[in-house]
Amino acid sequence: TAGIKKDIEKLYEAVPQLVNVFKIKEKIGEGTFSSVYLATAQLQTGYEEKMALKHLIPTSHPLRIAAELQCLTVAGGQDNVMGVKYCFRKNDHVVIVMPYLEHESFLDILTSLSFEEVREYMFNLFKALRRIHRFGIVHRDVKPSNFLYNRQLKKYALVDFGLAQGTPDTKIELLKTAHSEDQQGSCSQNNPVLSLGNGVSVSDAAPKQTAQQSASKAADRRFSSLSKAQIKQERGGKEDSVHHSVQRSVFGERNFNVYSSTCQENSSAKLIKQSKVIDVSSRKLVTKKKIISIKTVSNGAARKAASGCPLNLPCDCYATDRVCSVCLSRRQQIAPRAGTPGFRAPEVLTKCPTQTTAIDMWSAGIIFLSLLSGRYPFFKASDDLTALAQIMTVRGSRETIQAARTFGKSVVCTQVVPTQNLRTLCEKLRGTNSGCKGSQGEGPRGSENDSALPVAGDKPCAPETLGKQMQHLKNFQEGDGALEMKAMDMKGWDQVPDEAYDLLDKLLDLNPATRITAKEALLHPFFKDMRL
Repeated sequence: TAGIKKDIEKLYEAVPQLVNVFKIKEKIGEGTFSSVYLATAQLQTGYEEKMALKHLIPTSHPLRIAAELQCLTVAGGQDNVMGVKYCFRKNDHVVIVMPYLEHESFLDILTSLSFEEVREYMFNLFKALRRIHRFGIVHRDVKPSNFLYNRQLKKYALVDFGLAQGTPDTKIELLKTAHSEDQQGSCSQNNPVLSLGNGVSVSDAAPKQTAQQSASKAADRRFSSLSKAQIKQERGGKEDSVHHSVQRSVFGERNFNVYSSTCQENSSAKLIKQSKVIDVSSRKLVTKKKIISIKTVSNGAARKAASGCPLNLPCDCYATDRVCSVCLSRRQQIAPRAGTPGFRAPEVLTKCPTQTTAIDMWSAGIIFLSLLSGRYPFFKASDDLTALAQIMTVRGSRETIQAARTFGKSVVCTQVVPTQNLRTLCEKLRGTNSGCKGSQGEGPRGSENDSALPVAGDKPCAPETLGKQMQHLKNFQEGDGALEMKAMDMKGWDQVPDEAYDLLDKLLDLNPATRITAKEALLHPFFKDMRL
């Protein structure tokens, strides 16, 4: 199109070194902080080689750009991790040149993959994760569009390290700087409680913070704002537009509002804070009728007046439908949450400040869940606590509460939600049953109207309760989700071994400390006859 042609011309003008080396063919991806182009390079041998040119926007943080490059150069180039060929810079414009891997859309091939192809896909994903985790790299954005897959050539590539963070012992020098700047206190001094109208509440079990940590938070927020915003990169925007037309997520919703420091009217989440450490589980939760007054929360005058309140004043608005002036003066808790909705681990959703490579393994588990169930995206929520409620409907509320305690969080739920049997769940959603002689169902393909659950874009309505989320899942399993089987080869889906669901269970371990690692996953019996 004319717009893309203009973008290509602007890129040539911004980085003139590209003119004599590359012939840019088309734009193949665009995100918040970068655009990706397909180009060919004329080699001395006369052969033309395809390359992917990632143009980072000029406002990208220099440290973030340098850290991404170092991840590619140090860890990339082997074990299914994307490498880097060249890097060009002119003033504040940076172009990273990578090998181009032609790949399939995950959504397009999801329902046609054989079980053996799924096994190979997961094996190669774990190889990539083992590689980067060895270097102390936390990818933070593991999802299908960031793990390129060429079905014909059986080639794979983990891409996009724009959100990557380092572990405390990372071997990526520039991530050490980012890690030290991203460090947060375990919680804010005022023990915030996040309460959701659908019956989920999160607070800190043992809050501690020094004055020095409090003073450094403004700088932390400035640095981490890039990571928080940089959720959609490369093909992210394109992927989302496709989903709105054909996706059939297991959990849908109608315009849930994202919680923030200034809650919106009809918001599904509210921020309630207190000055004393209390046992949240012993207090009565707010009912779904209790919603924060938009006037109180967004009133600038009240917030300004509250700014002078001493932090040791007792709070009298807990479990009520308002926010007192004392709580308006509190600092919000800060923790890394960069990533893509639907793939965030429970410790990310509950603002746990200590996040490890285990968050990548959770995301890999969500991919595996989609592959086994034939549903993508599996989880779909517009705010973190709704996402946590959806996880509860699969993994159980008691289990979620118990796991949260292990990393210092108190989660309260008004209902007891049982854990699902993963095999039963996946077989019903895929449309297969043990011993079924039919064939694989259509999965997520079809028109927007045949979605079993409401998706974003439906008419606005009030936030759903946790009970309604459970009813959605029940309805999906009992009829809407189990599509009739076609008379064709089952492609191995009638003989999925127990080892597959055992691995899935270990990947979706709610406790990050006991969640399976990439190295352990490769040694799992599910891959017993595959070569490392």
